[in-house]
Amino acid sequence: MQSETSPRSSADTRRRWLIASVSFNVLLLLVAGGLGLYAFLLNVDLGDVKRRLSKEVEQRQQTERYLVEARNLLTENQREIEQLKAQLAYKESDLQAVVSAKPPLPVVIGFRASMLGRGLVAVIENSSDRYLSVVLAVRNPTRALAKRFNLELSPRSSTDFGHFEGWQFASGDEFVLFSDDFAALRLSVP
Repeated sequence: MQSETSPRSSADTRRRWLIASVSFNVLLLLVAGGLGLYAFLLNVDLGDVKRRLSKEVEQRQQTERYLVEARNLLTENQREIEQLKAQLAYKESDLQAVVSAKPPLPVVIGFRASMLGRGLVAVIENSSDRYLSVVLAVRNPTRALAKRFNLELSPRSSTDFGHFEGWQFASGDEFVLFSDDFAALRLSVP
């Protein structure tokens, strides 16, 4: 009986080893397939990372190009501003030369007390033989008020200007008469 048990038990043992071997090989095949799939997914992720990195590098290069262009434009604009400032300074000196070349305004200004109200009245006398069109600019620095008035002055005549005409003069007011043909006349109200 022992001899019959032994071949049978060795066949069972072989069968068990064969099943274990096949199971182990199937398990190894599944692990290798899983590792291959994992490697494939890592490769796909690596490709995505490379594409994103490439896009970021491209965006950075584009930003750097834009920054260089903006710096160049800023430098160009600053040069243009400096040129315009130089031209403006030149124009201001020309304006000063033109203004200083104009003859004095043929007008005499006096002030008197108002008869009907408070404050002072300006007495503006045109001492020339021609009609004068002037702009009167007045400013009260204390109250921070300012106004402009257009006046037509007849030749060899006098015009009163006070609170009825739109400004009540007070001591310290700044008074300026402008005319295209003459230099500006500036004074302070006494």
